[in-house]
Amino acid sequence: MALESNIGNLEEEALKRKERLKLLRDKAKGKKNEEKETSNNKEELPKPVFRSYQPQDKTLQENILPKTKPESVEEEVQDHLAAGNPEPLINEVDLSSLAPRKPDWDLKRDAAKKLEKLQRRTERAIAELIRERISSGGQNLAEAVNTIRAENVDSE
Repeated sequence: MALESNIGNLEEEALKRKERLKLLRDKAKGKKNEEKETSNNKEELPKPVFRSYQPQDKTLQENILPKTKPESVEEEVQDHLAAGNPEPLINEVDLSSLAPRKPDWDLKRDAAKKLEKLQRRTERAIAELIRERISSGGQNLAEAVNTIRAENVDSE
């Protein structure tokens, strides 16, 4: 039973589809026929527009375009000239950026990180030496620091 009802529905849908297609075909043919009829009935020709020609016939003189005056281009030329003359760049350029760098500037830059590490290590070593001298000799803190710094300066 279910099969028969499905078959009936399919047939009805097929018929509806056929009718819609037929209507679409008729519309398409109708438009083509209307275009042919209107083109046959049209006997109006396009009206000419005269820009530089002066017709002698009075009926054609209605189609003459009015004479126009050329627009002033002085303002546009002034704008282009103003855009073409840039302001001097001397005020904007930083002379320090133009100065040549020393040949070893990149080596100093790369070595700076390593030197920071070494500086921290030397400070720690100095602090340890000071602690050792204070603990062993009983010296005054200020004296120990001064003697170690003096030794450091001499070695450099």
